Amino acid sequence: MESQGDAITKHEQLLQHIESLKVGTKISVRKLAKEIFVSEGTAYRAVKEAENLGIVITKERIGTVRVEKKPRNISEQLTFGDVVDIVEGHVLGGVNGLGKHLHKYVIGAMKVDAMIRYIDADSLLIVGNREDVHSLALEQGAGVLVTGGFGTSREVKALADQLDLPVISSRHDTFTVASMINRAIFDRLIKKKIMLVEDIVESKRLNTLKISSTVLELRKLALDSGEQRFPVTDEWNRVIGIVGRRDVESLTEGQSIEKAMIRNPITAGLQTSLASAAQIMMWEGIDFLPIVDRNRKLVGSLTRKEVLQSLRDVRNQPQLGETFDHLMWNGFAEERDDEGRLFFHGFITPQMATDLGTISEGVLSTLMTLSAFKAAKDITGNDYVLDNMSTYFVRPVQIEDSVIVMPKLLESSRRTCKLEIEITHLETLVAKSVMMLQSIDHP
Repeated sequence: MESQGDAITKHEQLLQHIESLKVGTKISVRKLAKEIFVSEGTAYRAVKEAENLGIVITKERIGTVRVEKKPRNISEQLTFGDVVDIVEGHVLGGVNGLGKHLHKYVIGAMKVDAMIRYIDADSLLIVGNREDVHSLALEQGAGVLVTGGFGTSREVKALADQLDLPVISSRHDTFTVASMINRAIFDRLIKKKIMLVEDIVESKRLNTLKISSTVLELRKLALDSGEQRFPVTDEWNRVIGIVGRRDVESLTEGQSIEKAMIRNPITAGLQTSLASAAQIMMWEGIDFLPIVDRNRKLVGSLTRKEVLQSLRDVRNQPQLGETFDHLMWNGFAEERDDEGRLFFHGFITPQMATDLGTISEGVLSTLMTLSAFKAAKDITGNDYVLDNMSTYFVRPVQIEDSVIVMPKLLESSRRTCKLEIEITHLETLVAKSVMMLQSIDHP
């Protein structure tokens, strides 16, 4: 127990040290390990948790950097201040306008007369060292991003300060900054779609019990709160167990709950995704999940019903942004055979290929998994997660080959669904998989 306490203390020391660093400080795992006298593995875990907490970020070509933590409910719209961070720029003028949101960006690669039609208030003009265009954009109510590391005139800076519209300079070229901003917008949309535990944990009074609580106290708390299961905490509010009304049915009212409680329960953190929480509850066979902070102190709880309802709600929202899975699947069309069974067909794009020009085995596995999820939901109406799979790669597939993905149901139950998936090209088998899926809709 002593060594576990030491590990926790070192982990906390690392996180506190990272939080104390000045915003913009570059962070090295090796340097952290030397400063706090811990292993590089311990330092790496602390950096990854700091990244999950939003206090550091890994930037391309720079590394891991200490940043200000942004609120979880941040809008999908970027601010001018966000753009400064994204393009690794610095502000030349109009610093008071960094908090303003921009609704679009315009690339100034045309004559002034043509450009003015596209510039309006709250937009961002991306342009090189054309000072006349800088002034024009500010007068139209737009911010300016000067590429190539160029600056601007004193008059433009004064106008930016007067109008509270930022003029930003970045060392990158126009194509690079446009790509960086576009990627950041899509990443933000994807993150907004992914719900975390902290998004649904209500800030309500926590009903807890102590190890010395009696069965009578448990039953009274259950009657007053309407809840059936409760976390058991120690004097520091750390979760040490879970107990429910059914667990104490064989005990008398005066007995302690200690004999009936489940020790060392499964817990989750605020940064855990809802999908992960659902899978944890499914795999562990539990319907109650205490939520703890990074000090293992209780901050809330979730029931299986609450998690599944939230997942259903988020699935009903329009899809925002595109993950790699979505990008791969977008090129596949859905059809049905004579028996009404789903199958999918599409083409292999260059992005799916390896250096040798054949389709990646990981892409094949992903295509078969996605088709299995869709076919299983079509058959049962439930959503699933992958439990296990056996995959066979029979023949190589080349770029621009057309393929058919055919899922076939082998057996299903209330909890599981077993399918066989075949990928064929010109009626020749190229890959095959047998998958067992677990439903997340049933306890």
